[in-house]
Amino acid sequence: MAFNPAKFLRDVRSEASKTTWPSRKETLVTTGVVLAMVVVTIVFFLVVDQVIGFGMRLLFGVGN
Repeated sequence: MAFNPAKFLRDVRSEASKTTWPSRKETLVTTGVVLAMVVVTIVFFLVVDQVIGFGMRLLFGVGN
C-alpha cells in the first residue's frame, strides 16, 4: 500500500473542518482560570517551602 500525499492532505483538510473552536469569551474565561490556578499553585508551594524551611531551622538550628 503506497502513501498518497494528495489523499492524506484531503483527509487532513476534512478532519480539520470538523474542528470546533472556542469563542473569544470561552478562551478568556479559560485563560483566567488557568492563570488563577497558577497563582494558587505558586502560593501553595511558597507556603509549603516556608513551613518546611521553618521546621528544618527549628529541628536542626541551621539557616537564618
